[in-house]
Amino acid sequence: MMELSEQEQLRRASLAQLRELGIDPYPAARYEVTATAREIAENYDEQKQNYQNVRIAGRIMSRRIMGSASFFELQDHTGRIQVYIRRDDICPEGDPTLYNTVFKKLLDIGDHIGVEGFAFHTKTGELSVHCNKFTVISKSVRPLPVVKAKDGQTFDAFTDPEVRYRQRYVDLVVNPQVREVFVKRSKIISTMREFFNSKGYLEVETPILQPIPGGASARPFITHHNSLDMDQYLRIASELYLKKLIVGGFDGVYEFGKNFRNEGMDRTHNPEFTVMEIYVAYQDYKWMMEFTEQMLEKVAMAVNGTTDAVIDGKQVSFKAPFRRITMTDAIREKTGYDITGQSEEQLREACKRLNVEIDDTMGKGKLIDAIFGQYCEEDLIQPTFVTDYPIEMSPLVKRHRENPELTERFELFVNGKELCNAYSELNDPIDQLERFQEQLRLSEKGDDEAMFIDMDFVRALEYGMPSCSGMGIGIDRLAMFMTGQPSIQDVLFFPQMRPEKKAVNDPAEKYIEIGVPEEWVPVIQKMGYLTVDSLKKLSAGKFFNDLCGFNKKNKLGLKAPSMEEVKKWCEE
Repeated sequence: MMELSEQEQLRRASLAQLRELGIDPYPAARYEVTATAREIAENYDEQKQNYQNVRIAGRIMSRRIMGSASFFELQDHTGRIQVYIRRDDICPEGDPTLYNTVFKKLLDIGDHIGVEGFAFHTKTGELSVHCNKFTVISKSVRPLPVVKAKDGQTFDAFTDPEVRYRQRYVDLVVNPQVREVFVKRSKIISTMREFFNSKGYLEVETPILQPIPGGASARPFITHHNSLDMDQYLRIASELYLKKLIVGGFDGVYEFGKNFRNEGMDRTHNPEFTVMEIYVAYQDYKWMMEFTEQMLEKVAMAVNGTTDAVIDGKQVSFKAPFRRITMTDAIREKTGYDITGQSEEQLREACKRLNVEIDDTMGKGKLIDAIFGQYCEEDLIQPTFVTDYPIEMSPLVKRHRENPELTERFELFVNGKELCNAYSELNDPIDQLERFQEQLRLSEKGDDEAMFIDMDFVRALEYGMPSCSGMGIGIDRLAMFMTGQPSIQDVLFFPQMRPEKKAVNDPAEKYIEIGVPEEWVPVIQKMGYLTVDSLKKLSAGKFFNDLCGFNKKNKLGLKAPSMEEVKKWCEE
C-alpha cells in the first residue's frame, strides 16, 4: 500500500471534488494553443494592440491569491508569463464557484491549465495575460519542489543530483536552465547533420544487436536471442558495418547511434552513450583533420554564437585550425622517453621507471597508451590532434605511408579528454586478418577488451574497399564541452543509475528513544518523516506548527507536545 503525504491526500481530495463539480481533470479533447509565453513576450506591442484573443497553456508555477482578483504564473515550453484572473470575468452569471472554489481551492501549483484572454501591461508595467476563461487540462496529484527566487537569488533550489537525474521530468519543470542544455544538445546534432548532408553524405542505420562486437576495443554487453538460440552483443561501435557500405559503393555514410560498453561509470562515462561515425571514400586522415575542425567550428558558432567555450573554468577556442602533434613527440615532450622501435619488454621497463601502473595482460599498444594517458592527456586543453599512433594501438588503421611501425590515425583532445578518433582506414584484407589474429592473442592472454575476429568484415575487404577515412565523435562529451557541463549525467536526459533505494521506516522504538510519545509516531510517519534522522533536518519551530496543525485539521485529539519537546526531538 502506497503511503500518501498530507499534500498528496489533499490533492486527491481536490481531484474528487473537481469531478463532483462536473469538471474532468484529465479531458481528452484537444486544446488549441495560439501563442506561447515567449512569442507574447517578444512580440506584444501595446500600440498595435496585438494578442487580444490568445489561447495559452502550461503549468501553474506560482500564485498570489487575493480577494476577487488574483495573479498566477503559467509556464509553457518556452518560459513563464503572468496571468491576471478576476472572479467577475470568469463567472459572469453570478455563480462564483469557478473562481472561489475551483481556482482558489481546487487548483494547485503544478496543474496544467489552458487560458483564453488578451495580453496587457499591469500598472507596474509587467506583461500579463488577462484571463477570460480557463480550462483544466491535467491535475497534478504530487506536489512539485518549491523553488523560490527573490532579487536574482534562488532559495530551496532543486539541486540534489541523485534526485535530479532520477526524476529528470521534475528537473526540467523547476530548473529552466536544464532545458536549455538539451536544446543546445539537439542543435549540436542538427548542425552536424546539416554539415554532412551539404557534402552529399548519406545518413544510415546499422544493427545494434550484433553477432560479433567489432569496431573498437571494449567489453561488450551480452544478451541471448531465444528464437535463434544464440548469444548476441549490444553494439560497441558501428564502424565495421559502415565500412561494409563503403565496400558496397557509397561515397560517404554517417550514423548517429547508441553504443554500449560494459565498463565503469564516472563523470565522463556512461555505459550507454551516443556516437557519430562518418566514413568517406578516397580521403585520408589528413583530410579528415581539416573536415573535423571545420565541423566543430561550425557547431560552436551555431550553439553559442562564438568559437570560444568555457570548460571547467578554462577558456577553450574551437577556431580552426587546431594544433597537431604526433603521439611519439607528445610522449617525448612530457617524459623525455622515445617510444620509437621499443620492444614490449623495453616498454615495460620504461613504465616501471616512469611509475606508470601496468599489468601482465597489457601488450605494446596498451603500455604506450598508459604512458600517454598518465603524462600527456591532461595538459591537452586547447583542441589538439594527436597523430601517428603506434601500430599496436590501432588494429583497424592503415599503416603510415612513411613509417610502417606507425598508423595514420589521430585523436582530438579537448580539456584533457579524447573527443574524436579518426583513421586512414585499413583496406588491405590480408593485413587486417593478421591484426585481428594479434588481437585474438591478446584476448587469450587475458585482455578482455581485445577485438573479436569478424570474418565477414575480412570477406568484405577481400571484395575491395577503396581508400577511405573515418571519424567517430562522442556526442555526449561534445555536448558537455559546448554547454559547459561538468558531468555526462548533465547532458543525458536519463543517465544510468544504481537501483533506487526503497525508504524503510524506522521502528516506533527509535522515535520513543528520543522522547516522541508512542501515539505520535504513526502521525509523524504519516507526515512523511519515516526515519528519526529525517527529523534532524527540520526547523523545530516549523515542525512544531506542522504537528499542531495536522492534529487539529485531522481532529486526532492528541495531546500536543511542547515547543521544547519538539526541539529536543530535532536535536537528539
